Amino acid sequence: MKTLRTICRTALPLLLSLPFAAQAQTPAATGEQADPSIAFSADRLEYDQASEIVTALGEVRMNREGYFLRADTVSWNRTSGEVRASGGVRVISPEGDVAYGDNVVLEDNLRDGVVENLLLVLADGGRLAATTARRENGYTMLERAAYTPCAVVDADGCPRDPTWQINAVRVVHDPIRHRISYQGASLNLFGMPILALPGLSHPDGSQGGGSGLLVPEARYNRRNGLELSAPYYVRIAPNRDLTITPHVYSEVLPMLEGEYRQLNSLGAFQLRGYLTYGSRLPLNAPAGTPADDGVRAYVEGNGRFQLDPAWSVSFSGRYVTDRTFMRRYDISRDDRLRSFVEAERIGQTSYISIAGWAFQGLRVTDVDGQQPIALPAIDARWRFADPLLGGRIELQANSLALFRPEGQDSQRAFASATWERRGITPLGQELVLTGYARGDVYHANDTLLTLPVRYRGTEGWSGRFIGAFAVDLRWPFIGPFLGGTQRLTPRLQFVASPPTENLDIPNEDARAVDLEDSNLFALNRFPGYDRWEDGVRMTYGADWAADFPGVAIRTNIGQSYRLSTRAAILPPGTGLSGRFSDIVGRTTLRIGRRVSLVHRFRLDKDNLAVRRNEIDATIGGRQTYAMIGYLRLNRDIDASIEDLRDREELRIGGRIRFARYWSIFGSAVIDLTDRQEDPLSIADGFDPVRHRIGILYDDDCIELGVTWRRDYETSGDARRGNTFLIRVALRNLGR
Repeated sequence: MKTLRTICRTALPLLLSLPFAAQAQTPAATGEQADPSIAFSADRLEYDQASEIVTALGEVRMNREGYFLRADTVSWNRTSGEVRASGGVRVISPEGDVAYGDNVVLEDNLRDGVVENLLLVLADGGRLAATTARRENGYTMLERAAYTPCAVVDADGCPRDPTWQINAVRVVHDPIRHRISYQGASLNLFGMPILALPGLSHPDGSQGGGSGLLVPEARYNRRNGLELSAPYYVRIAPNRDLTITPHVYSEVLPMLEGEYRQLNSLGAFQLRGYLTYGSRLPLNAPAGTPADDGVRAYVEGNGRFQLDPAWSVSFSGRYVTDRTFMRRYDISRDDRLRSFVEAERIGQTSYISIAGWAFQGLRVTDVDGQQPIALPAIDARWRFADPLLGGRIELQANSLALFRPEGQDSQRAFASATWERRGITPLGQELVLTGYARGDVYHANDTLLTLPVRYRGTEGWSGRFIGAFAVDLRWPFIGPFLGGTQRLTPRLQFVASPPTENLDIPNEDARAVDLEDSNLFALNRFPGYDRWEDGVRMTYGADWAADFPGVAIRTNIGQSYRLSTRAAILPPGTGLSGRFSDIVGRTTLRIGRRVSLVHRFRLDKDNLAVRRNEIDATIGGRQTYAMIGYLRLNRDIDASIEDLRDREELRIGGRIRFARYWSIFGSAVIDLTDRQEDPLSIADGFDPVRHRIGILYDDDCIELGVTWRRDYETSGDARRGNTFLIRVALRNLGR
């Protein structure tokens, strides 16, 4: 705990060593040269030759290496060596900690001694009081001590009991073991002792922490029953540690969790794993299916190493033994695990990445043998500083090899060059000219194992050339508007690309194509490299921005028109299949710091039907707020396109502060999808996915909360049910 560490390492030794300053300053009274690093002042200085006592009286001030002492009297017995500071002793450290004491008595070695009625006020607000504080042979002992980080006065300056505090009969700091131990310790909450802490001890922090038991946790859910976990921290070395956490359940067998972390001269990495033995069911198992018992585990790790100023290596790996383990034990709700290793070189005008990727699918529709392994995935780019015809040139080389144990394999390589010139016309228009050229080589085998025909490509080798030229013109108009300013920017873009071969090329990374405001003016509206949008098209739209005192509005709208009559390869439902595209736009509204609204839409080009309606709003401040998210995708997507599914969803969340320290909070996710959005859906149009509600007490030094969460989805042995969480967070006390 930071507070006691500060006391035992800084504040108390400071009080017990301040008389060194008095000793150093005494020769000043006899004309000898004083230590220039010590400042000293007092109303008067007395010397009793009979008793050999030097006394500084009245407003004694001492300043040494950033420490300040104030006392009414400081005396030094030259015969016994005893030094005493008394009368409102106060010490301020360079960090802002303030220590108070009635009397400080130091023995003749000027290192051991006693402080009476010690009060330490730390810069972070923490306070510790003790009736006496002693230091002997380097050991520090506090008698009848109490610590709290809570305020001890109210807003009017009147005394108040702290929300919580730790009381102990004795606190001992061992400078050899670098540990602080407690005798007779207890935790008091709202003035009542609620928990005895026998044998409580922790590292003093001088060695960067040490081994010990961390704060236990408790939770309850229907699937696993009552869960208790008690993490144990092992400090292996200053740069390595291990945390072992046993999880004990009332309804299932225990689970063991471990986390290892290491830091070295090149970087850092961490590994984490969970292991248990239990029963499991497949995701789509019918009722009455017997469970399969076996080992269940999940492992993950990540790290990054900087080999030199340009080259770095990073990795991340995740693997689980079965698809429901992480949901069952509340580890994660991810439905796909991604692992990779990547080496990167970043220069001033160049970039290269060499990577390998692997995936593990956890959804019902995922087939293990058809999950791709990408090795290698290489991407390199070079940017030339010298312009050509007034424009900058960027070269790119890319290579990707995908393998599937039970599916299609494919490899590709391409090289491209991009020329871009930006300028301002005499009329104030921003004009961007872009030229693009690329050559591709592909190879595919076992293409019949890919069920959607449009994704297969041609068995064996294939190649193509891609070229494009684009002109993008923006013309901003700025002026006053209703007491503020506005900016209207019409935008017009022409893109021309010769006919490009697409269907002979396997499609691995350009499947989830969808028209949005973010890709309306893109050179290629497909998300990846395997598909290219050819032909001649014109895209038009406008951006409008308005700024008023405390209010900001941003909105845009646009559409594209294909001038060429060649049939598009973009499938129906994407908004790009016809000569006219759908109309897309986005609006953002901000009112001070209290209101934030984002609305995205897509309108059908033929009948202006709403194909996409998405709203994200946040209203309120830090203490009381509401968040609302709504999404409806009704794009009439072709059922054969597995990567795009229409849906409707509502997300709500918020918090209400109803008293000074009390608040209630909650959130919910509701699936509103029915056959109107997705013809293949079996939902009834109102299916709760997950919701939670809780109550929280939160003051300046404690958080107490209770949360009830209910999950409505059932996946194998990860059943729907309730989960109760209890949160206790004490300021300056915990992990």
